[in-house]
Amino acid sequence: MKIYTKTGDSGTTSLLGGARVSKAHIRIEAYGTVDELNSYIGLLRDQDVNSTRKDLLKEIQDRLFTLGADLATEPGKDKVVKPDLFDKDVDVLEQAMDEMDKTLPALMSFVLPGGHQSVSFAHIARCVCRRAERISINLNEQEPIDALIIRYLNRLSDFLFVLGRKMSQELQAEEVKWEPRKK
Repeated sequence: MKIYTKTGDSGTTSLLGGARVSKAHIRIEAYGTVDELNSYIGLLRDQDVNSTRKDLLKEIQDRLFTLGADLATEPGKDKVVKPDLFDKDVDVLEQAMDEMDKTLPALMSFVLPGGHQSVSFAHIARCVCRRAERISINLNEQEPIDALIIRYLNRLSDFLFVLGRKMSQELQAEEVKWEPRKK
């Protein structure tokens, strides 16, 4: 199978279900941003500090493919065969956050991204996740999508924030608190 089809040369692409839409369509932006997020999760999975979390991060990547398939499906095409996202997928993120939080110091202020390159990757992933969430909300306002997609992305961005804090702790990196400038 060739990787190039030439069918997108005019600026359109196919949704699952067959409809062709502009590559600038909000639906394409939504699942394209989820794909970008998935790449950053892969980068996080490759960090030595996350060796004990590789399976969880791989599971998250799988869920993002599932979510992306849903976003890539033409509205009303319910017979398209694709995997499902479940409430328990959100539960997995919440349980992982609760476990990491057990050993983290209480959060008393905002945290500036950085402190270690690996931690910075977590913050970049969190920001891309928030963008994917915003775009999905925008899409939902135009063409309803599964509410679980938005819930999952919202919880995943929280997870990525907590993961960044946990990575900082494990790497013994400085967690820089934001202190607003005084007048």
